[in-house]
Amino acid sequence: MRYLWVVMIVCAGPATAWEALTGAQIEVALSGQTLVYDAHTLQHFRADGQTDYITERASTGRWAARGDQYCSTWPPSDTWTCYDVEAEGDAIRFISPDGSMSEGRFRE
Repeated sequence: MRYLWVVMIVCAGPATAWEALTGAQIEVALSGQTLVYDAHTLQHFRADGQTDYITERASTGRWAARGDQYCSTWPPSDTWTCYDVEAEGDAIRFISPDGSMSEGRFRE
């Protein structure tokens, strides 16, 4: 009977789920922060709208919250691409218009 009780406690615990962020939430969540995507890739979001993507080769672009999406542009292009953003705990994921996703965690 104890086993059943433990299972009930675990199942009744708080569930976490991905939550869609608004434009204001995206700005607050990302501004001045760094996301780590894997052992070799990270991205810093400066408060002034610049973003540094650092992997084998670093690049600097621009970012902004537009409507309820994260948008970015990377030289040499001047085209902005926008993504839906969801958060769960210390993780953020970007969902592209084609449905593909990339996920990062905030660096401590």
